[in-house]
Amino acid sequence: MKHIAYIRAALAVLLLDTALSVVSAQAAGAAGPAGAAGTADAVTVEKTGTYRCGRQPKQVIFSPDGSYVILPLLEDRGFDVFSMEEKKVVRRISPPDADKLGFAEGLFVPEKGAFFVSQMTTGTIYEYSYPGFVLRRSISTKGTWSKFIAWSPEKSMLAVSNWVSNDISLIDYESGTVIRKIPTGKAPRGMVFIDGGETLVSLSFDSGIIEAFSVQSGKRTDSLSVPKACMRHIVTADGSTAFVSDMYNRQIYRLQLHPLKITAKVRVFNNPNTIDLLGGRWLFVSTRGPNNPQDYTKRSPENGRIHIIDTKDMSILHTFTGGNQPTGLALSPDGRHLCFSNFQDENLELYEVHVQEK
Repeated sequence: MKHIAYIRAALAVLLLDTALSVVSAQAAGAAGPAGAAGTADAVTVEKTGTYRCGRQPKQVIFSPDGSYVILPLLEDRGFDVFSMEEKKVVRRISPPDADKLGFAEGLFVPEKGAFFVSQMTTGTIYEYSYPGFVLRRSISTKGTWSKFIAWSPEKSMLAVSNWVSNDISLIDYESGTVIRKIPTGKAPRGMVFIDGGETLVSLSFDSGIIEAFSVQSGKRTDSLSVPKACMRHIVTADGSTAFVSDMYNRQIYRLQLHPLKITAKVRVFNNPNTIDLLGGRWLFVSTRGPNNPQDYTKRSPENGRIHIIDTKDMSILHTFTGGNQPTGLALSPDGRHLCFSNFQDENLELYEVHVQEK
């Protein structure tokens, strides 16, 4: 089918992800899991198991209550719902136009009791209720190849990056209307709202630019060019410092946000993808591994790896092996569980995270 061929061809610009294995980290004065008091003395990860899921799991997202892990499927009909209690996929949810495949990213918005998933092939995001996963509506982004979704609670606004049309759609939550489309560098990917929703920071994968935009005017207020960079994911805990993954240069950057400036970096394994913060200090990084020399949309010749970085000095504390092309990676809301998807293996791995405090 034509749309399936399109997806497979496009994987040459879409495979950007991660995984995990066994972890042990020790450093005096480290922060504990999100919301925990005290000082972390050691972080360890103990494997719970490996579990099957649909084809090409692109991302993993914990539900706000930690009961489920959601897996958008790039080459399957929707997204899987994995039960943390039953330790298996308990539902496959197929949005309208599921036959067109291309489900890339998801996002929970707890204050709206909502879950969103993007479908690249249709330029659509779908809103579901949570709990329950009942379809509420389909929202057109007015963009092409829509991927990452960000949320501003202050503005009650969604931002969706459009990989092919090279722009970002700002969407009013209540009306579902595209308020503005912001032109960006080529192939915008990860985004984050800062400054109380007044500023949106975006990563351009193909142009190697970090850009800051005024949400009110849509104008670019700052930019930073990184030579040869292919930047994928950005996270921040405090709105003043962020962390960015760069696939091409195999780097993780510590980024000052006012103004944009890289203050530290560390080299990691091939093709770093998804990153997530534990307690504002420990950065978990999934790296996809080396590309297949014949076609990097195929299985990698070596499995990917997971790094744990102490962001205080940007040192790698531990490195461990995941499956073939680890892609999605997430920590549970309480910081007690780690999950990642293996893109080529069609599975997810689950770990318990243990934080000891001084």
